[in-house]
Amino acid sequence: MYAERVLSGMRPTGRLHLGHYHGVLKNWVQLQNDYPCLFFVADWHALTTSYDSPEVIADSVWDMLIDWLAAGVDPEKATIFIQSRVPQHAELHLLLSMISPVGWLERVPTYKDQQEKLAHKDLSTYGFLGYPLLMSADILLYRADKVPVGEDQLPHVEFTREIARRFNHMFGREPGFEDKAKEAVKKLGGKKAKLFEELRKRFQQEGDAAALEQGRVLLKESGSVGHEDLERLYGYLEGSGKTILVEAGALLTEAARMPGLDGQKMSKSYGNTIFLREEPDVVSKKIRTMQTDPARVRRTDPGDPDKCPVWQFHLIYSDDDTRKWVQQGCRSAGIGCIECKQPVIDGVLREQVAMRERAQPYIEDPSLVRRIVAQGCERASALAEETMRDVREAMGLSYR
Repeated sequence: MYAERVLSGMRPTGRLHLGHYHGVLKNWVQLQNDYPCLFFVADWHALTTSYDSPEVIADSVWDMLIDWLAAGVDPEKATIFIQSRVPQHAELHLLLSMISPVGWLERVPTYKDQQEKLAHKDLSTYGFLGYPLLMSADILLYRADKVPVGEDQLPHVEFTREIARRFNHMFGREPGFEDKAKEAVKKLGGKKAKLFEELRKRFQQEGDAAALEQGRVLLKESGSVGHEDLERLYGYLEGSGKTILVEAGALLTEAARMPGLDGQKMSKSYGNTIFLREEPDVVSKKIRTMQTDPARVRRTDPGDPDKCPVWQFHLIYSDDDTRKWVQQGCRSAGIGCIECKQPVIDGVLREQVAMRERAQPYIEDPSLVRRIVAQGCERASALAEETMRDVREAMGLSYR
């Protein structure tokens, strides 16, 4: 219905590490080359679990943004902004909360999971219960059709789709909708109008999903119809009312392969991280002191790379020849653990050289980052306001 658009955000809760880079940022850098992207600092989301320590959020925002830029996120290609600087996020969240059943929020799988994981915190707050709805508002505000998520976040995208359907069903019934839609069909032109009607009939009478998809493509490629009429035509095709909020689509990302120094998931809480812009000597020391296969007590003992955290780093940083050298050398005790770790150290340091170079101008002149954010917030606000105008009008709040 709308132009392809990617939206993704990250909570500012501390320095970013290589797990963030290989799990999220690397994907963002690729996406910005393929689609219009919006990447935002989810500071309100951070408050849902860190409401009692907001100083952590404030201290982390600018460092995190420099890490994004160091990783290769390009402000010329992507819109970078801070959630709380675009108040339409809060407005849409409030309006959607008026129609969101509490039971829907309680059924989101991560609601109970997070409460169990963060049992030391009091999460019996409305903000925590409502954070999936705030996430939905983030997505729907920009009519994003692509949301990069891991499998564990798929329920959030489905929840967002359900909220969009509920909103459109309740508020997309404008007076004289069918007559206006029929007039809009004529604007497609003779052949396209006829094809549109055939596809609409096939979908609504026979349930032909392929016809629905063809109809959507036909409308997407139609340059002769204005924004308002296009919304009506999508709703007319699907048998609903005027489409106001766009149903988002999940862009499933691969599970992060980056382990921590101890083989567990890389996490600050486990103390097993390598930060994005860590000093080279610190990186080298961390990798040299990594645990290895416990069976290799002595240098002459053979080992099993599959039981060694260092091997997981080789899978990310080493080429095929190096991996073969590791497999053969470890299993035969032909190489020692320090030797085995050196290619990993070289690979991580090589990756970080470019990051430090990209970060340096922003470290030297922090106003550059603030300028990027100001411009990004301005662009994001303009897009958000387009949606909110339609939402307010649909809900009878435009008072014109």
